[in-house]
Amino acid sequence: MSLSSVSIQDSYRSGTSDVASDFYIPVLAEAVQYDRAVGYFTSSSLELVARGIEGLRANNGKIRLVAGPMLSPDDIEDIRRGYEYREIVTRAIAREVDPETLDVHVAEKLSFLGKLIADGALEIKIAVMADTNGLGIYHEKIGVIADDEGNTLAFTGSLNETRAAMADNFESIEVFSSWTSDDVRRVRRIQQNFVALWQGKTERLEVLEFPKEAEEHLRKLATRMATNASSDTTTRQRRLEEVSKRGWASTPDGIQLRDYQKDAITKWLQAKARGIFEMATGTGKTITALAALDQIGRQLRAGNNSLVTVIVVPLLDLVEQWSQELNRFGIIPVKCRDSVATWWTHANNAIAGLRPGRAVTLVVTNKTFGSSAFKNVLSSAGSNLLIIADEAHHLGAEHNRAGLPEQAPWRLALSATPERWFDDEGTEALRDYFGEILISLGLKEAIEHGALTRYWYRPVLVPLTDEEAALYTVLTGKIGALYGQVKGGKIKVSDDAQARLGQLLNKRAKVLGHAENKIAALREEVGKRRERPFQLVYCAEGGRPQEDDLVGGERQIDRALDLLGNRLGMRVHSYTSQESKQERSEILEAFGSGDLEALVSMRCLDEGVDLPDARIAYMLASSSNPRQFIQRRGRILRRAPGKTEAEVVDFIAVPPRDRELFEVERNLFRREMQRFVEFAKYSENYGEALTELRELREYYELMDV
Repeated sequence: MSLSSVSIQDSYRSGTSDVASDFYIPVLAEAVQYDRAVGYFTSSSLELVARGIEGLRANNGKIRLVAGPMLSPDDIEDIRRGYEYREIVTRAIAREVDPETLDVHVAEKLSFLGKLIADGALEIKIAVMADTNGLGIYHEKIGVIADDEGNTLAFTGSLNETRAAMADNFESIEVFSSWTSDDVRRVRRIQQNFVALWQGKTERLEVLEFPKEAEEHLRKLATRMATNASSDTTTRQRRLEEVSKRGWASTPDGIQLRDYQKDAITKWLQAKARGIFEMATGTGKTITALAALDQIGRQLRAGNNSLVTVIVVPLLDLVEQWSQELNRFGIIPVKCRDSVATWWTHANNAIAGLRPGRAVTLVVTNKTFGSSAFKNVLSSAGSNLLIIADEAHHLGAEHNRAGLPEQAPWRLALSATPERWFDDEGTEALRDYFGEILISLGLKEAIEHGALTRYWYRPVLVPLTDEEAALYTVLTGKIGALYGQVKGGKIKVSDDAQARLGQLLNKRAKVLGHAENKIAALREEVGKRRERPFQLVYCAEGGRPQEDDLVGGERQIDRALDLLGNRLGMRVHSYTSQESKQERSEILEAFGSGDLEALVSMRCLDEGVDLPDARIAYMLASSSNPRQFIQRRGRILRRAPGKTEAEVVDFIAVPPRDRELFEVERNLFRREMQRFVEFAKYSENYGEALTELRELREYYELMDV
């Protein structure tokens, strides 16, 4: 259920109209979260309602709420097939508040609503567009607030009750009071509209009773949370607070580790706290690492030892994400990033002041980690040192791995793809430092464990134009000649040769990534899914290559933005390095709330961005490095409330068929085909997807892939 399009009548007992003006309007800003893209109401937005009405309950107030239902793609498809929409709506609402599927933090908030329902303080009804078979969006935003003396406030307006709308956007809301003579008629009109709505007399709307099953779910949550609030919980909370005061991690009650996470931690401890977790994006690498930090901390505390933990991440955004998760585990870390002046004193004092039985945690970017200033701080940490490397493959680069501290006895590397692309030496260096791979959780296992959602894979074959085919052939010939020279021993395999080969491969990849026909194919595919929310478009980097200019040319991302925003009329925004950190945060929030229907990006959504609501991804281009595709795949397969499946549309540029270059092309295409086939065979439509790829596999004699 979603409190998006919502009408509220709020009756409270305060005794003064001033309280209504000063207190209850802010309450409404917290109480209602509007989702413009789908116009519906989810458990996460319902949670916000619980946060703002403690005062109403204390004053014996009552609230009546009318909202629209949250329908999944499966629900909508069932309605289109002719199933009774009232039953579908009932099922959807009950699903959103099912105690067995809710995050513990959301469940705790929803339990408060269950208590309000049990006390008779809250009534909810559901509005659907009856004349459009239940698929229309109930889009109205009105509300009435009254006390027992007849003082009344009424509001209406365009304000979307999201954090972005309240804090950042230019929105408007009109509020009218019954004690102002010019407002009396407006207040009375809004009151009458709400009464008609509540009684089911509003034209074109059908108002349904709140499902009994959903009501029972909320009551059950209230009972469960009340039971859990026991003296044992209080005692444990005090113990956790004491642990966190000393800087140690403690896994919160709300986190239930999956079996594979427990197994990974056990193996790490058995390996003397060294090793690599190879876990598919979206399977909980961060939580697993912090739970491991909790476990090693327990052992060290028992011996009154201290601990310095350094968490190394590649991006600034990841510093913030890790810090937020550390806060959940009771740790306030030192953030080491940006200018040395912003962190050096704090970090240095934290380590210098460390005493037995206490711990310090630092979160540092790769760049800062390799700096002389940070190495100087770390030199005083002694040997009670734990290094946790997120996206650890980055540290395999020669300039990064040189800074890995040898005095650290405990080491943990996290990556979905620890093997470095075309860098066996770097890969081996990572294993030498961190240890062996202790868990290898791939896509298939992650879906089977329920860590990732099931998905559909749609390969779309796109032919090159004649001009593109000619340029592609020239580059492939040069690549083949260089391979032949290296293989025949005519030139030494030097850094220069590797660089030349890399440049040629990159230029050829640009031809495929920027294929002209992909934009037309994108228009056709987006047209099939125009009304569905939470869409991502991954574009090729840079500009479209030309024969005489392989760098410049029109950017694919600009063409995609024009297509979706101007020609298809979607609410869309770019997500690139051109936007500031604050702007990117606001963009992600707007996407998560549904205010934006789609995001268009090049690389910025690859690492360190959590978008669990994303349902559809259009892969216009990926580099030849399989890591990029795996990271993008992980973005779209993360689980989220109301999300039952995802869809990946993969645009595959088909190279020209030149028998003279067949062997070279076959060798180069093999790895790409492995990617396509792997993703196809774990999808819900694997037979159909493999059929689409069959001709290519047969031509390149890659049926064994």
